[in-house]
Amino acid sequence: MCRTNSKDIRRKERIDVRRDESQSPRGSVVADPDPDPDPDQVDQVDQGVKVMEMVQMQWVKADPSSDFKGHLPIARSGHSAVIVGKSKVVVFGGFADKRFLLDLAVYDIENQLWYTPECQSGPSARAFHVALVIDCNMFIFGGRSGTKRLGDFWMLDTEIWQWSELTSFGDLRSPREFAAASAIGNRKIVMYGGWDGKKWLSDVYIMDTMSLEWTELSITGSVPPARCGHSATMVEKRLLVFGGRGGAGPIMGDLWALKGLIEEENEMPGWTQLRLPGQSPSPRCGHTVTSGGHYLLLFGGHGTGGWLSRYDVYYNDCIVLDRVSVQWKRMNTSNEPPPPRAYHSMTCIGTRYLLFGGFDGKTTFGDFWWLVPGDDPLAKRPTIIPNIPSEVMVPSGGSQGTDAKEKEETNGDSLILELADKLGILVSSKADDSIIDEMEDKDLSELAARFTGENLPTRDQVAGIQAVRDHWKNCSPSSVQLQEVGPMLRDYKRLIVQAHLGKLNSDAHLTSLALSGQENYRFFHFKSASQLRMNDIPSLLEEYKQLISS
Repeated sequence: MCRTNSKDIRRKERIDVRRDESQSPRGSVVADPDPDPDPDQVDQVDQGVKVMEMVQMQWVKADPSSDFKGHLPIARSGHSAVIVGKSKVVVFGGFADKRFLLDLAVYDIENQLWYTPECQSGPSARAFHVALVIDCNMFIFGGRSGTKRLGDFWMLDTEIWQWSELTSFGDLRSPREFAAASAIGNRKIVMYGGWDGKKWLSDVYIMDTMSLEWTELSITGSVPPARCGHSATMVEKRLLVFGGRGGAGPIMGDLWALKGLIEEENEMPGWTQLRLPGQSPSPRCGHTVTSGGHYLLLFGGHGTGGWLSRYDVYYNDCIVLDRVSVQWKRMNTSNEPPPPRAYHSMTCIGTRYLLFGGFDGKTTFGDFWWLVPGDDPLAKRPTIIPNIPSEVMVPSGGSQGTDAKEKEETNGDSLILELADKLGILVSSKADDSIIDEMEDKDLSELAARFTGENLPTRDQVAGIQAVRDHWKNCSPSSVQLQEVGPMLRDYKRLIVQAHLGKLNSDAHLTSLALSGQENYRFFHFKSASQLRMNDIPSLLEEYKQLISS
């Protein structure tokens, strides 16, 4: 393990001398995201740049045998993937199979080759860290390993594949995970927010990579709520922060701009909340924001599908923040998107985007997807419709995955709703996301009366409901009638809420559920029985029996 010393500093100084200070780092875009941009300023920014309407993009699932050579990285989430120059993508760390990873995987863009470089000892295994590139150096800070939040700071020289732990000084930042950071020019780093294991954070730190000094930015005026799992992207002179999970529990969909980060501008640091026109993203965290051309591409993440994080709705939509028109736009894709996910990576490689990994509440992904313009050669590849499990499909009101779900339901492929219609049985398709009391569930009361053979007075309804639960506890999937599916789904959700009421006030519980592989209730976010397939009933019944037994 190498620590930075005077020799390391001198080597870094020689690297910086060779830099062209007039160039922006890879991934930054030239725009000032003020709420009311000056038209003259926009014209100046776009001088010599032909601004065109956004072209139609297409998702293409990567074929490992033809798109790549070498050894591909294993499935993971919470990793980092950064592009160095125009030559390579570096993947580091992550979380998979209940363990934290410390491996490096490098994609040689020109040769389409994945390989593992030979490096000396580097950072410990981790996930949910921050990673960014300045020149040929990748910087890593913080993250999580096991139950420990990390506060170490590392640099990887990707020319000689050498790790150095940077012994910094100045204002001491606390160890944290789920923070977000971005490069300021070719020398500094700005980091905002995160989770330190006890509280959500709202502090802003600047790191000078030459002096290795951290400085906490003093900000007056209104500030965003503390958060983690957000994105932070440097756009010319402003840091744009979107979304995240806040200290009070909700997942947020607000957009903030921080000024005063460029010394030459002599601006007082200050936050401004931006309310931009267009089709803004739904509240979410664990998403990615990737710079490409004159826009920022937001993909994926998870939003609220219930109070507990395991029940969050996962997204697979693409939303663009156009830096010229300063508005949100939905990206037009001509085919089905990848399965919904969060804590993935998305890198911009020329005109293409490369999606890797992620987590959907149940599955850790190891697939690669290309997002390419319609005239790209990859777009001519035959389309493969992804096999998206019904339990991770985004419910009504979610992302593009919603459209796929609605198409499936329209086709009526073994759906309960179609079968019920043919048999003349009423199965409500009305979306009802509320958790009603069991005594107010009329369908459950009717089943109780049917099982006991009489209309029960209120005082005996509890016994009747218990009779229904005993029936479900002992029955086989084939004996469940269609009329019972809706009440069973509602009672299933009711039992989950009751089981977790004692944990709702635990911040640590809320944060760790998405990582630990604990309770996995796949049908909690289903709003009605019409969303279930016939082959979902055995799984629903099995989970219901486990809840009853516990």
